[in-house]
Amino acid sequence: MPGATVFIKGTFIGSSTNNEGKFILKADFSQAPVVLSISFVGYESREVSLSQPDNAVQVKLKQNTTLTNEVIASASRVEEGILQAPVTVEKLNTQQVERIPTADLQVGLSQYKGIDVNSSSLLMNSLSTRGFNSGKSERLIQLTDYFDTQSPSLNVNTGNLTGLSELDVESIEIIHGPASALYGANAFNGVLLLNSKDPFVSEGLSVRLRGGQRSYFDGQLRYAKKLTERLAFKVVGSYLTADDWLTSNYAATSQLVERRNNAEGSNLNYDAVNRYGDVGGFTFTNNPSDPSYANTPVALRGKTVFMPGFTEQELLAKDDKAKSLKIHPSLSYLLTNSVKMTVGFNYSRGTSSYQSSSRYRFRDFGSNQLHGEIKGTRWFLRGQTVQDFGGKSYDLGFLGSFIQTSPTGNASRPTETYASRFYETYIGTFRATGSLDRAQQAANATQLSSTDPRFQELRTQIINDATPGRGARLNPSSLMNEGNAQYNLPIAKNTDLIMGAAYRKFRLGSNGNLYSDDSKRIQNHELGGYAQLTQKLFAERLKLAVAGRVDDFKNFKPAFSPRASAVYSAGTNKQHNFRASYGRAFRSPTQLDQYIRLDVGQVVLLGNVNNGFQGYNTINAAGQQLGTPGAPLASFEFEAAPLKLERLSTYEVGYKGTIGEKLALDVNYFQSYYNDFIGAQRFIGNRDGSRPSDAQLATEFRRPLQTPAGAPFQDRSSETRVLQVWTNASQEVRTKGAALGVSYNVMTPLTLTANYSLNILDRSNLPDNFQTFFNTPKHKYNVGAHGTIARNVSYAVNYRWAQGHLYEQPFAVGELKDYSSVDAYVGYEVPKLFTTFQVGGSNILNNTNTQVYGAPNIGRLIFAGLLVNLK
Repeated sequence: MPGATVFIKGTFIGSSTNNEGKFILKADFSQAPVVLSISFVGYESREVSLSQPDNAVQVKLKQNTTLTNEVIASASRVEEGILQAPVTVEKLNTQQVERIPTADLQVGLSQYKGIDVNSSSLLMNSLSTRGFNSGKSERLIQLTDYFDTQSPSLNVNTGNLTGLSELDVESIEIIHGPASALYGANAFNGVLLLNSKDPFVSEGLSVRLRGGQRSYFDGQLRYAKKLTERLAFKVVGSYLTADDWLTSNYAATSQLVERRNNAEGSNLNYDAVNRYGDVGGFTFTNNPSDPSYANTPVALRGKTVFMPGFTEQELLAKDDKAKSLKIHPSLSYLLTNSVKMTVGFNYSRGTSSYQSSSRYRFRDFGSNQLHGEIKGTRWFLRGQTVQDFGGKSYDLGFLGSFIQTSPTGNASRPTETYASRFYETYIGTFRATGSLDRAQQAANATQLSSTDPRFQELRTQIINDATPGRGARLNPSSLMNEGNAQYNLPIAKNTDLIMGAAYRKFRLGSNGNLYSDDSKRIQNHELGGYAQLTQKLFAERLKLAVAGRVDDFKNFKPAFSPRASAVYSAGTNKQHNFRASYGRAFRSPTQLDQYIRLDVGQVVLLGNVNNGFQGYNTINAAGQQLGTPGAPLASFEFEAAPLKLERLSTYEVGYKGTIGEKLALDVNYFQSYYNDFIGAQRFIGNRDGSRPSDAQLATEFRRPLQTPAGAPFQDRSSETRVLQVWTNASQEVRTKGAALGVSYNVMTPLTLTANYSLNILDRSNLPDNFQTFFNTPKHKYNVGAHGTIARNVSYAVNYRWAQGHLYEQPFAVGELKDYSSVDAYVGYEVPKLFTTFQVGGSNILNNTNTQVYGAPNIGRLIFAGLLVNLK
């Protein structure tokens, strides 16, 4: 067997077998016996004891097609069999990773039960379990070799844009549900852990090349070498490019606050989801006391005229390529046989589109990560520093709007002429036809065409300008330093105690472009410690565990996260495992929630960690609009207290086991209770948090709605604006759900898989307009098959379906239709050439596959390529 892993038990001395199944290990027999631990994907692991050197060790492994012999370390932060894990967890091995046909590795995880993947573009993807997905996975932490991979500036987990190349992935583990007791803040709805390959074990050269539709090219290389018995290194690099997916949702947005939007297709134009710069340049008066009221046609009174705006294709121009470049060198040294030191550097740069408060073009966005680790068989010390870079990233909303408000060649601004042209043309034709069509046509002509050279000049100028209120450039650069340590203390034969601590510090920088950091970086920190006690009883059939963690923060009170679990293993071979757990977790507001200061035109986004905010809602409990004659102003009052930690309690029961030697079953049910739920609230207020006076409402908010603004938005220097801040809801948010996964090995060439996930949001105690950002289908399922034919042909095929649902984001809110995808992979191995020829595709039937409202449809992508492994 090529690629079987062989370790000397209790040490880091290991190797893997070559194409003939051979291996060499130099062992110290002074304290014999030496125990070899041998494992291979799809087979039962074995231990072989040697009392003296042996140059002809013969090892036979028994096949295990259900993969229930896998060892994981994420669920309890110590190694344990996956059947005995106290919570729901998935694991993917190298073979499963190799068969994922999607352009981004993490998109393929949607084939597994309970995992939601939302794609904003080709390479920007977010993961969640048990609901509440978004564009940035703020409720699930992503780790590579236990190092956090989030962007410090934006708190974005950028899919695998800055993660591991597939050639270097040893395994992937995904914890479902709360894990704060061992991982701290934001391990709220899960943990995604990518484990890389050890250069001592996985030596040699690997190259993968793929090309396909949409000008897709993916090239990866990994080279690892053991220089001495104690020193090894590896270098991993990858480059991917393709035509990015672009948006095309031109429905009317429902997110306007200052002005009511027009219906889709209106001849007054309207604010569309995926058009940018379609701003309301003029709102006609509906006030009888206004001098212009008598001359305003009835059909225009109280109506807003919108400019046509620009599509994403027009604004991106030739910047429509998705790209990813990753270079990851590392060096490992064995201080002793059982103590290993590793240092590494990760260089990552990428270009793709991202969606949250707006649509953003991340161009040359990336990070530099320096990390180091010293670990023994029972302890570790880890530390890293990460700095991210905005590169040449820009905001599409800003870009479209500022093109409209910038002087053109004759010093006029499109917004200054649009409304007057509309009005003059309409009045001129009103008596004759009463039609708005000619007025719309004449006014639309005042907008610059995307083919006009002046448009291209303005586009370049605005993209390169980071000045707030004038440019679209988004170029934050922040740092995150973190360190953590853990020790596993065996108290007795069946009793273990682990203790650990972690520290994290952010230094946020944007030059006032994103954060309120006008003069110096904003500093924030978190500090935590945890412990877990495990006790095995009844011939190790019952495993009880209690864990707890205390975290302290700069801006919030300390938080305690407990977890208690029990796993009972029944059956002759402990093949039936029943589990139950209770966990409490917390979510720290993101750095953006705490410190953002961003004017996006219609609304100002502000962090909320100081003294809170007071203001006015635009609609009161009686459904009246602010400013309605006779409606008491006090009925619109709004208050937002400073942010607190969001808290979650989850109860879970489950079963994982095998029935016979061919059928594997994993089922779970959970109930979750969220308190102090963090959500966004929009209201009219003052930037300093105070409630606007009557005079401020009259002169600084209402006036721009009734007169030409001269710019698409209110005066940006105005103290009174529509604000959006993050605050805690008083209502408890309740969810529940279940997941079922089945795998049946019909024969060696055929294993059938199926899974079903149910996620339910209980709205019985929630106000009608309460936004939860649940963003998860109630029902979804996968059906698939995989196997190996004649030892040299491997394949995998999967059909995924998800029910349509409401998707809420600050950028846009709307209903998604049911979506589905068929993904497939075939590999043909030629051992003499050390090569596997590969063909595959995602969404090969080109079905509807829009997973984020306002994001593009993720269509078909078919590729062909090869994988070369020289060991």
